[in-house]
Amino acid sequence: MEEVSKKQPITLAEVKEMLDKSDPDSMDQIQSWTRDYAAKFVTTEADKARKMRQRMVKECGLTEEEAVEIINILPTSMAELRSFTFGWKKLILTETLEKIISIIKENA
Repeated sequence: MEEVSKKQPITLAEVKEMLDKSDPDSMDQIQSWTRDYAAKFVTTEADKARKMRQRMVKECGLTEEEAVEIINILPTSMAELRSFTFGWKKLILTETLEKIISIIKENA
């Protein structure tokens, strides 16, 4: 495994990509469990996840952490998206939520 050089939020798709490049025999138990989890639940490619994160930060004013949270879930409706953003305790305009859904639909 690689050494930690910086701390940055990444999507599960990016985690899966990193772990898929590693030798399964050299993984510790947590890395192996994480790889199995990502293999079961990741539904988008790492490149698409990176593009979505960049667009959500730039075009929707989200933080990296907020964008990663949304990409890991990939909500498909406004109601589902609102259930996640409600917990952030900040107002997100309907047009911003619509833009987020649009970005997901274009890339997922």
